[in-house]
Amino acid sequence: MIRVTLYSRPGCHLCDEMKAVIARVSASVPLALDEIDISTDTRLEDLYGLEIPVLMVDGKKAAKFRVTEADLRRILANRAARAGEAGTAGRAGGAG
Repeated sequence: MIRVTLYSRPGCHLCDEMKAVIARVSASVPLALDEIDISTDTRLEDLYGLEIPVLMVDGKKAAKFRVTEADLRRILANRAARAGEAGTAGRAGGAG
C-alpha cells in the first residue's frame, strides 16, 4: 500500500478538489491517506502555505496546486513499480 500525505487547510478550494481526486483514485488503487491541516502548525504553514495543496507520495513531493486522476494514477503506478524494483534488487543481492 502506498502512503499518501495531503497538506492542506480548511476553506481551500484547490485542497477540496485534490481531496476529491484522491478519493476517486483510492476507490481502485490501494493507498493510505494522511491529511494534514497546515493551519495548526506554523512550521508547516511556513513550508507549504504558498503551495497548498501539496501531495506527498511516500514522503516525496508529487504534486502541488492540482493533480488530475490520470496524473495521480501514473504517479502511484511509478511509485509502485520503483518499490517493486527495490524489493527485487534487495532479494537478488542476497542470493549471490
